[in-house]
Amino acid sequence: MNSTRPHAPTPVEVSTRPKEGWHCQHLYYRFRRDVLAAIGASAVLRGAQEFAAILDPAGAEAPARLQTSVVSGHKADFSLMIMDPDPLRIGSIHQRLLAGLLGQALEPVYSFVSISEISEYVPSVEQYAQRLVAEGEQADSPAYLAKVKAYRDREPFMRKQRLTPDFPPWPVTCFYPMNKKRKVGENWFRVPFSERNRLMAEHARSGMEFAGRVSQLITVGVGLDDWEWGVTLWAANPQFLTEIVYRMRFDEASARYGEFGPFYTSYVVSPGEMLRHCRLTLHASF
Repeated sequence: MNSTRPHAPTPVEVSTRPKEGWHCQHLYYRFRRDVLAAIGASAVLRGAQEFAAILDPAGAEAPARLQTSVVSGHKADFSLMIMDPDPLRIGSIHQRLLAGLLGQALEPVYSFVSISEISEYVPSVEQYAQRLVAEGEQADSPAYLAKVKAYRDREPFMRKQRLTPDFPPWPVTCFYPMNKKRKVGENWFRVPFSERNRLMAEHARSGMEFAGRVSQLITVGVGLDDWEWGVTLWAANPQFLTEIVYRMRFDEASARYGEFGPFYTSYVVSPGEMLRHCRLTLHASF
């Protein structure tokens, strides 16, 4: 009688680093003014200097990307956007702030944990070429060949910006989490891929209208946080944020299937500028 043995499981790589892309965290904080008052001006100044050193994006222990901004409204005083292959390096920034001289005056108010990705709806060069034909382009026409070449030339940069992005040098940023609906008659995850791909292509074209004014990064929170995706926008002017979000809300992918969480709008500054803006270091020189 033949006996069968179960196959040994295939070995997997054990690592906290994504196979591609970076970990990402959006962190929002508020200063407790009553605690700051109790600490005293001299101690607050020393703590602020320590604070600025921890948040220095060029510091020895800095993660790959670290951006500080001051938040509009009362949801928070300031925010951090941090990206790195190592999630513990990201987390160490939060822990160092809490353990520092100003830690007892620091109140975390919101966070979002995600990973950068290349969406399944971003076409390969071959898929892009097929889409052009489906939209009426002649496969041997000069316009078709030029569009395919342009897409092939920019595809490596597009992949890099989605996985390991450089933050644009623009003054205003906005973050919000979002889901796709799972309701009867409006369940995104029951829609055939070809239709989802069509809807997302329409959505992408709307966003392209704002090239040079708004930059976008989508990170995935599925299985990591309460919302499925995080959307980070940077803009050359805050009015562009209103315009792009309003425009894209009319796309069917958003109008029919999108669910959105809270919006956090903030203005990019250096750590020292953030501390001065929050009135912690009115006369500091950093």
